[in-house]
Amino acid sequence: MVVDCDTGVDDALALLFAVRHPGIDLRAVTCVAGNTDVDGVVRNTLTVLERAGAPDVPVARGAERPLIEAPRSARHVHGHDGMGDLGLPAPRRAPADVDAVTLLRREILASPRPVTLVPTAPLTNIALLLRTHPEVTRNLERIVFMGGAAGAGNATPVAEFNVWHDPEAAAVLLTAGVPITMYGLDVFTRVVVPAADVRRLRASAEPGARLAGDLLAHRPATPGGRPDDPAEEAGGLGDAGALCAVVDPEGLTTHRLPVEVSLAPGPTRGQTVVDRRPRVGESELHGDTREQPLVDVGLDVDVERYVRLYLAAVEGPGRGAG
Repeated sequence: MVVDCDTGVDDALALLFAVRHPGIDLRAVTCVAGNTDVDGVVRNTLTVLERAGAPDVPVARGAERPLIEAPRSARHVHGHDGMGDLGLPAPRRAPADVDAVTLLRREILASPRPVTLVPTAPLTNIALLLRTHPEVTRNLERIVFMGGAAGAGNATPVAEFNVWHDPEAAAVLLTAGVPITMYGLDVFTRVVVPAADVRRLRASAEPGARLAGDLLAHRPATPGGRPDDPAEEAGGLGDAGALCAVVDPEGLTTHRLPVEVSLAPGPTRGQTVVDRRPRVGESELHGDTREQPLVDVGLDVDVERYVRLYLAAVEGPGRGAG
């Protein structure tokens, strides 16, 4: 697995899972601007990997802004530092001496087995990789990305943040020519760790498990909830659910559907238009046809199954790295 992220709170939860699950060989992590600026993302990523017990996983700095738009952070959700303002120490090591696209190409092509690429962030790095080094697709098994929505959005009424942040990059991703799974808001918001489990993690003497608890405590389980509300003790897994879907795809109900990204200016920009119609409509009957990539869109999720999977990995012995 290779993870491309904008660490953030739930990206950090995803990294903890990637390091701790024994079935994942985490080959590299690349960073892109999104939840916070790209230098903050690099710092947060290195800190989480050290706390998780995997300080040697290579980390590279990527795009500091979208392909066209200006960068627009989500600090109001993730805190000023992008990590819930937990006051974590600065990392002890520096990132790799290559850029994110170079590291992605190197690790994907060097892997002895096909790689699953998991972007949990705006897709700028991935678009640059696919356009610059299309040969990587020969060693990609699948791309599982956290982004998009078949229903309501969060950045706008119809657009999810990662796709809205760089719609052109998301459109490039959909043309990758490899199997793609969309782990969007339709399932993203549903996987919630109960309050009792969050409290247990926060009381752990093990640094990685305790960090997971602190991060979950910063993620209100209900939309609009406040992390400082004592009633909001449960925490959403967010991006980490996409990694659970890689390890245990049977827990995610998907439908293979045509998907395209709205690129036009206006209220629908960044929307992932998911065609769920059982038959063609009048538009197609009147000649308005176009090629739309087929994507495995997550529409339902076994919540308890993924919560158990996540907790078993994060609370179990860390597999480390090497």
